[in-house]
Amino acid sequence: MCRNIRTLHNFEPHATTAEVEAAALQYVRKISGSTKPSKANEEAFNRAVHEIAHATQHLLDSLVTHAPAKDRGEEAAKAKARAAVRFGAA
Repeated sequence: MCRNIRTLHNFEPHATTAEVEAAALQYVRKISGSTKPSKANEEAFNRAVHEIAHATQHLLDSLVTHAPAKDRGEEAAKAKARAAVRFGAA
């Protein structure tokens, strides 16, 4: 489940709200052990996603780096190349 959480810091353009929320959702899914909560737990699940996304956005806004920002396209190409080596070219 958590393999979909990606590094969000130090990219240009900055992480979008959707990316932050997706990472929060994956985190809550992982720690709760369910991908879709029951009706009884739905409110707590959604509240946790919202709070974690909020805290994550604050963290990203507060982090400082002196390294140059990474390019999303270049990083995606590197990941694709690593996957090709690991799993074989399709």
